[in-house]
Amino acid sequence: MLLTFFYRYMRPLVEAGKVFIALPPLYKVEKGTGKKQKLEYAWDEEGLKKAIQSVGKGYTIQRYKGLGEMNASQLWETTMDPETRTLVRVSIEDIARADKRVSTLMGDKVEPRRKWIESHVAFGLNEETNILDNEMLMSEEDD
Repeated sequence: MLLTFFYRYMRPLVEAGKVFIALPPLYKVEKGTGKKQKLEYAWDEEGLKKAIQSVGKGYTIQRYKGLGEMNASQLWETTMDPETRTLVRVSIEDIARADKRVSTLMGDKVEPRRKWIESHVAFGLNEETNILDNEMLMSEEDD
């Protein structure tokens, strides 16, 4: 919703490359407690595999659905700390496509939004591509 706000009402900031998205991890992999605790975060499926290998057998996985699932120290450590955070600059390459996507995804009509999500977003642990890395999504024409 904030991105829609910046796009609709503060577009010069977006066009100037002044808007960034901080990427929180998708997964937390942990094992043990206290001093014996092993904890790894993963931002994608490949990172999840590495985290599982690093932590070893007997691990638990938490799939984050939003920032509200993290406590303040986890949020700082993974998403807000300038030393370790990952930022993605928001850019607009095609104004017409951006307008259409924002209208579809943030508009009042549910059916077009549902159709777009079902045809463009891959869900699940076994997907081969990450939505942020999938070049096809960026070049594909919207229906």
